[in-house]
Amino acid sequence: MSSLSETWFADGYIDFEQKKYTLLAYLQQITRYFNQNKLYPQLSDVIFHYNNLVAFKENKQFLQQQFPKRLTAVNMERLQLLYEQMISDDELMQELENIIQYAIQKMNSAIREGTEIYEFVEGSLNISPVGLIPLDTQEGYLFLCDGRFTEIIVYEYRLSIFERHDEKYRGIHTQYLETFTKDLVHTCEHIKTTLIRQYKKLPNPAVYRIDTNLVFPVTETLLPIAKRSLVKYIATSN
Repeated sequence: MSSLSETWFADGYIDFEQKKYTLLAYLQQITRYFNQNKLYPQLSDVIFHYNNLVAFKENKQFLQQQFPKRLTAVNMERLQLLYEQMISDDELMQELENIIQYAIQKMNSAIREGTEIYEFVEGSLNISPVGLIPLDTQEGYLFLCDGRFTEIIVYEYRLSIFERHDEKYRGIHTQYLETFTKDLVHTCEHIKTTLIRQYKKLPNPAVYRIDTNLVFPVTETLLPIAKRSLVKYIATSN
């Protein structure tokens, strides 16, 4: 996938037509993935660039605090210098404002498109516990099944809590374990028992099944959305 640098709108020569071409080529690639129902990492990447533009446009005096930590010190210094140059150059300021405003509108449209797919997939998911759920749900197993009804993909999950801008966020890390053929023998309960015997570190794990009647790319769409849905499910269940 063609990508944009974190400061693409300020790199090199500040020219609207040139930046427009760069942006449209990038968004064309994003749309191609969305048309295949592949959301990640494309959707999160567009949101990252959109937030960069909004921060640059609206929070000039708080640039250091507002921009994501992904930016390097060199890029931050470049953006600071660009602001100083803008103040003394009305023509440059107007050109950059035009670039940013155009890019925000185009990226917003792409984000809406990706969000519609996300919400459609999320709405198709069913989450249910497998057996009794222990008090500690920070670690356990996720069983993923799609509309092909042929496999149960098993992941180990671990929840975490991290802080950003004085707010707490829940995160989830998953690790693929194995895939079971879905049949009369390999029920979810049987797989849970097998895992308990095989992986001694979780003698009483929380196990959740997430299934959908539809078929989506697992790595790029189904798993990322299932993970986020599970985080919300556990948070509201506790």
